[in-house]
Amino acid sequence: MYRIEIVANQSIQDDLIELLEEVIPNILYTVIPLVQGRGKKDRKLGDTTWPETNFLLFSYIDDDKVETVRAVVAAIKKQFSGEGIKLFTLKDAEVKAES
Repeated sequence: MYRIEIVANQSIQDDLIELLEEVIPNILYTVIPLVQGRGKKDRKLGDTTWPETNFLLFSYIDDDKVETVRAVVAAIKKQFSGEGIKLFTLKDAEVKAES
């Protein structure tokens, strides 16, 4: 099991989710719609100086889906080459849902 995290500019959120759902039809994920921070190239703080913001999508996926997610992110990066898009993966994420 992997935990994946995708941090990207809000402008590509719909495209990314649409493609993920297309290639992994039953993917379960959570989106945090407003993420602020500083990357290698610039800041996205949602203020007058740095007006853009990011979103964060995270999901727990089976090992055999990791390469599919990497391919999706690569395709989105190619399509939107000017936008910051990062994929982080964490192996052996143990998931226990507790109520």
